[in-house]
Amino acid sequence: MSASAKTAPSGYSGIQIGLHWIVFLVIVAQYVLHDAISEAWRAVRRGEEFGFDPVVASHVFGGILILALALWRIALRVKRGAPKPPEHEPAILKLAAGATHLGLYALLILMPVSGIAAWFGNIEAAAEGHEVMRLILLALVALHIAGALYQRFVLKTDVMTRMVKPAA
Repeated sequence: MSASAKTAPSGYSGIQIGLHWIVFLVIVAQYVLHDAISEAWRAVRRGEEFGFDPVVASHVFGGILILALALWRIALRVKRGAPKPPEHEPAILKLAAGATHLGLYALLILMPVSGIAAWFGNIEAAAEGHEVMRLILLALVALHIAGALYQRFVLKTDVMTRMVKPAA
């Protein structure tokens, strides 16, 4: 039975919560490791050779890990579903939350794919797209965090709690 045909869960599972926070931490690491991969990319584009760099490798494998975890998260969401937004929430906030989540999931797939295409395929357009998406991802993460804080401190809902405490 699909997630849309059954009742939405009251919260996220422990696995969904764990994957959320692991992906967040790996994304933070990707931003920290960005300078090394950028310099390595520029060297590749200039035709220079360089030795193994564990920081560059960490960024590459971190992106592959994000892709795998994002696909797992999406599979869990399809199978288990996700809690509905608070019933009394204004429609515009529900729309904004849905669009933000869709954008985040799309970028969690498109960014690693573009990074893989750039790094292993030496495709300049993929690298340029990756850079643009990096800024969009940063904006969406900031919006996601602002939305969660708004829910918690202005609307006083339990939306943030759902991503910390697993549903029974």
